[in-house]
Amino acid sequence: MKFLFIVQGEGRGHMTQAIAFSKLLTLQGHDLVGVVLGKSKRRSVPEFFTAQIKAPILLVNSPNFEADRDEKKILLGKTILANAKKIGVFRESLIQIHQLVQETAPDIIVNFYDLLGGLYNGFFRPNAAYWVVGHQYLIFHPTFRFAPSKGLEKFCFKFNTRMTAIGAAKKLALSFYELASTDQITVVPPLLREAVKSLKPTQGDFFLAYMVNSGYGKDVISFAKANPTLQIRAYWDKKGAPERENPLPNLSFHQVHDKNFLNDMAACKGLVCTAGFESICEAMYLGKPVMVIPVQGQYEQACNALDTIHAGAGIASNNFDFAKLEDAIQTREISENSFQDWVNTWPNTFQQILPETIMTKPDFILTQSFS
Repeated sequence: MKFLFIVQGEGRGHMTQAIAFSKLLTLQGHDLVGVVLGKSKRRSVPEFFTAQIKAPILLVNSPNFEADRDEKKILLGKTILANAKKIGVFRESLIQIHQLVQETAPDIIVNFYDLLGGLYNGFFRPNAAYWVVGHQYLIFHPTFRFAPSKGLEKFCFKFNTRMTAIGAAKKLALSFYELASTDQITVVPPLLREAVKSLKPTQGDFFLAYMVNSGYGKDVISFAKANPTLQIRAYWDKKGAPERENPLPNLSFHQVHDKNFLNDMAACKGLVCTAGFESICEAMYLGKPVMVIPVQGQYEQACNALDTIHAGAGIASNNFDFAKLEDAIQTREISENSFQDWVNTWPNTFQQILPETIMTKPDFILTQSFS
């Protein structure tokens, strides 16, 4: 069968999920005929994505978060206003997607949490089944833990998640742990690349850091300066930054590099990162303890932090205080890594999902024309 992906370009998580899923498709004898990737003005497309996704990539303008001047906190009101002003731009993106769908004629379109995917499926009603994939779809599960909300944060998160899934034949909810599926969602394991699974963990003398927003770099520098005995390797995808820089003897910053980041993940003492789902999963698979710092104003990450604690993956913090993870490691109990068994069930999971979905067409319609 022929698949087409629509992938959100904010952060690296949705891109690595798409890479893992594309490999799964190939092993199962299916074809990936194209990838639509939402562009972000704050970061470049990582080289690892263009190298590993074995299909033509169409870059389109897609809704993005708006951050404060320090590139740390997400500003919800500014985000809504800025994207509302670009309706005409996003309309052109939807037309571009439709042209690609007509050219490639996929049997299934898989959306990795890009708002354009849901709008496209709703307005254009392509002759293809529509799947959505993401940790976010666990909000439809009765046991999901919502973080305390300020203002419209929770409402906007739930609304955006529903919009990405308009008319979806399958909502594949990625989960840290096994849960029973429901009428609304199919709970599935995280999508991890073979590059992660093939690594052999060791115990290094440094902490690994990853930040989705470059403004957190100042916090990391401040901590490293105050704690010169702790070694830190930090990764980001800040536009214009060099491949590597060493602001302090015990701290280095690196542009996101697929192989280097994973090798450092396997060798680090622990991971300190903003609360993106994928990085946490990679650390869990390698048995590395985690401390997550939810991005301010990004409600989804506050929920991820709660789930990280519940899964036993690590701790949460409101700042990049690496000493908290150092203390947690001292009292950490090592247990059998059943998470690996859960992740490795994906081939069988996929074989069960596909027959349920082939050419399923939901009964819905959005009436506005984009022709």
